[in-house]
Formats: sequence, C-alpha cells, structure tokens
Amino acid sequence: MNLNGRGRMVLVVVGLLLVGTLVAVPGAQAFEGRGGDVVTIGPDEVIEDDLYVGAGTFTLEGTVQGDLVVFGGTLTINGTVEGDLIAAGQTVVVNGTVEDDARIAGYALTLPGTIADDVIAAGFSLESEEGASIGGDVVYAGYQALLNGDVGGNLRASSGAVRIVGAIEGDARVDVGGTEEGETIPSFYNFMPNVPTVPSVPPGLTVAEGAVIGGDLAYTANFRADVPAGAVAGDTDFSEYVPDVPESKERRPPSAAALAARWMFRQIRRLVTFLLVGVLTMWLVPGWIRNLARNVEAKPLPSLGWGVVTIGVFTAAMALLVVVSVLLTVVFGAITLGGLAGRLAVLGGIVTTTAGFSFSIIWRYITTIVVGLLLGQLIFRALNSPAEENRWLPMLLGVAILILVTAVPILGWLVKLAIVLLGLGALWIWGLKALGGSKAAESPVEV
Repeated sequence: MNLNGRGRMVLVVVGLLLVGTLVAVPGAQAFEGRGGDVVTIGPDEVIEDDLYVGAGTFTLEGTVQGDLVVFGGTLTINGTVEGDLIAAGQTVVVNGTVEDDARIAGYALTLPGTIADDVIAAGFSLESEEGASIGGDVVYAGYQALLNGDVGGNLRASSGAVRIVGAIEGDARVDVGGTEEGETIPSFYNFMPNVPTVPSVPPGLTVAEGAVIGGDLAYTANFRADVPAGAVAGDTDFSEYVPDVPESKERRPPSAAALAARWMFRQIRRLVTFLLVGVLTMWLVPGWIRNLARNVEAKPLPSLGWGVVTIGVFTAAMALLVVVSVLLTVVFGAITLGGLAGRLAVLGGIVTTTAGFSFSIIWRYITTIVVGLLLGQLIFRALNSPAEENRWLPMLLGVAILILVTAVPILGWLVKLAIVLLGLGALWIWGLKALGGSKAAESPVEV
C-alpha cells in the first residue's frame, strides 16, 4: 500500500501520539504494575490508580479508576477504564467501556464496546462492530478499517481499504490511494499460524447502504466510490490518487517540513520495531536478557573490551567458514563427487547466511534490549519504584529512551557504538561462564 503526502502525515500524527504515550515516564504519582504470561483483573477488583501491565494474555473484567497502559499479545478489555486506554499487542479487543481516549496499536483491533472520547489507532485491521459507540474522533493508519458502529466526531483514515457502515456525525477524510479496484488486500492469517482472523474489507472506500456521514466526505483513491444517495449530508470531494514519482534534476529538493516528517516517521518505525522485539524476547527468554543486563551493570568496562573481541572473532570465523566451504566444494568436485560438492556448497551457504543473520539480530536488536532493560531498571531504582522488578516496564522505558537518544546526530552514533559493544561484551561474558570460563571473563582486554 502506497501513501501520498496526506496519508503519510496522518500516519505521522498517529505515530507521534502513540510515541508520546510510550515514552512517558511515570513520575511521583502512584501507579500499580502487573506482569506475567497471563494477567487477569477480576470482576470485583478495583484498581484505584493508573495500571501498567506487560503480559502475554491480559484480561480486564474489573475497573481501573485511572489510566490503563498495557503491552502484550492478546489484550481484552471487558471491564471499565475510567481514564485513557493505551494498548499495544497482537490483538486488542475493547468489549467494555473506556471513559476517555483510546490509543491502540496491533494486528487485529476490535471495538465492540464504548469509548467516550477519541480513538487513535494503527495496525493491520480496525473493526468497530455494530452497536459500538465512539464519542470523539477516529484517527487511523493501517491496512483496512471496517466501521460498523457510530462515531460522534470526525473520521481521519489512511488505509488500503475503508468500509463505512454506521454513522459518522462529523466529517470523513479518507486516503485509500494506491489500491486498485478489484485488488485483494493480503490476509496474513491465511498462511501464518497463530495470527488472529480479521474481516475481509474490499479495497478502496466503500459506503454501505444505510451509512450516514453528517458532515463532508473527502477521499483520495484510484477510483470513485459508489456513495448511496443521501448518505452524505455535506459535500463529497473525490481526488484521484497520484503516485509519487522519482525525483528528477529539475525537481525542487524536499522542504524542511517534509524532511522532518520523513525523519520522524523513521524514528517511529524504529521505536515500534525495537519495542516489539523487546516484548518478544522478554516473553520468551526473560532470564537470559536479565543475566546479560546484570553483566553490563557489574562489568561495564570489561563488557566494552569483550565487545570489541566479539566483533573480531565473529569476523574471522565468518571468513574461515567461507574459505572452508569453498575449499570443500572444490576438493569434492575435483574427485568427481559432483553431487556431494553441490550439496556442500548449498550447506555452506545456508550455515553462513544463518550465522550472519543471527549475529545481525543480536547486534542490532538484542544489544539495545539488554542495555535498555538495564537503563529502565536504574531509572525505576532511582525513583524507588517497585516497577524495577517488572518484566516489561523497565525494558519498554529504557528502549524508548535509547531510541530517542540514538536519533540525535553524531551523539547517536557514539551511543549506538557503546550499546553494541556493551551488549556483545555481556554476551561474550555469559558465553564464557556457560562454558566454565569464568576466570577468563573476569580478565578482559583493556579498552
């Protein structure tokens, strides 16, 4: 799906609002934290403060009298949130009531319940079911949106497919440019395991019979939508989608605002990617990540030194692996074992590619998760907050801060280098201890 200028700006606005909630640091006010593979707030339970949760599966049956901030896999809100709802997960379902704004992100976002104010969302699929009520505006960026319920404010959507079935009291501005009539929007759940089912929405803009738009309708698309007579109380404005064209020598350079928007979009994408990787690792291997973080805290200078060693050893090992693979292929080919030589070449390529890919994941993501976890723990420790022992919150806070810091020119590169060396060094120390080489781990090279 391609986004034109308007679509990108909608996405930037959504991202900025989500980032604002993700990087917010709890101050001195009271809040409660929960964490674990499965977290449930029972129907008779009342949380009198803000609630922060990190869980694989989270269900709210009771009441949160403040804000609810939750990250995880499957998130279900059956009870009442008297403040804001801030949620990011694979599946987010709001069956109950949110008395203020809802800021949600994920693959499948379903809203059967009541949200008193605005909904700001980003994901693959957003579905507002029949009978659902949204009191304020809806701002959405993603693959598809199905709006069966009522919206009390305006609709702003940048997507590949939008279907309006219910009532929108305000204006509707929709960007569905980049999708062709009859095109099929990919449905990942058809071929990926453990991915939730989402409704099928036809590409472009669809206004169903019985839908009502109380204000104006403005939409950008490759083709005109079939809008039923009387569905739009105001004016209808159709703009044909014009795809971006490659820059030419005669074309003016992008404006400062456009460059700033592109930069911000890259940082939002980085933040979301690192947070998703962080949630996954803290879910699957929390003990290992904490162990690496303890190594960095206990031995920061040795970790830097061993980080340099790790890079050198891996580079040499990769070169040796390539040389050995080539030599074995040549030798077996020369003694007429052509079939075996070909298989050895394929095997060598697979091993080399797998090793390189694994190392890239470690130095690009895992090192930041480890250092971010330690940073978050140190911040919560300084605040005397029990959240220091939470599985999710220190990592989420620390990684968000590191993403912001590493976005700064020049300083960012130095911080990135320090993060990579510290993380790789901690991994080296962990490996030596696992192999019984604890003495060597305590005698690092000098830096």
